[in-house]
Amino acid sequence: MSEIRPSAFLIDLDGVLYVGRSPVPGARECLELMEERGYRFRFISNSTRRCRASVARRLSEMGYSIQPERIFTPSVAAIEKILRSGKRRCYLLSTGDLHRDFEDAGIVLADEDVDFVVVGDAGSRFTFEHLNIAFNHVLEGADMIALEMDRYWRDSDGLVLSAGPFVAALEYATGKRATLVGKPSPDFFNMSLRDMGVRACEAAMVGDDIITDVGGAQRAGMLGILVRTGKYRPELVESSGVTPDCVLDSIADLVRWL
Repeated sequence: MSEIRPSAFLIDLDGVLYVGRSPVPGARECLELMEERGYRFRFISNSTRRCRASVARRLSEMGYSIQPERIFTPSVAAIEKILRSGKRRCYLLSTGDLHRDFEDAGIVLADEDVDFVVVGDAGSRFTFEHLNIAFNHVLEGADMIALEMDRYWRDSDGLVLSAGPFVAALEYATGKRATLVGKPSPDFFNMSLRDMGVRACEAAMVGDDIITDVGGAQRAGMLGILVRTGKYRPELVESSGVTPDCVLDSIADLVRWL
């Protein structure tokens, strides 16, 4: 790792703390040691299928004890952006219980007369019908927000398409660009850093994605630590043009640097 020792960490969830439904061996012990030694850390994930409370419950089922307030997902950033606009009506293309974050914030989820089209990982809801509704809303003037632009993620059954390909299709069809609020948006990283009260130069990002985690963190002024769990693929690292500050077999190996 770099000679600059971070005092705070942003930690990805899927692929770092767990893969599919299985926790990464040694990850919980690493977090406990970080807590014991006074490191500040937050969890920053491009997960767009679950609300924050649901993410925390799922982590609890895998043996982690993480409060929802320490988890930052793209829905948190999107809600902040929508509320700042003074508008409230949104067409949300997602799956799972993500809608609860928006409803709890007072945002109206609707199919007609919307101000925003918000696209997350909708899984099997990425149908022609739903994409066409989103397409027409954007043509009629709605702003498009991409919760994330990941190409794929790793489930217990293998690699799975994420939201990025579908956002790209909507951009191509409408001729309009989506505003990205998840990783690797610098604003998303900075939101979590502000919550800890640290500067980017004092922090490191731990993730399994060479582009969104490591590359995004480095562009935001942080160190980028890549782990060989989750979606890690050596050929993609080699072709990415991104050089991690450190590569670990898993987050469990981070204990050597604490």
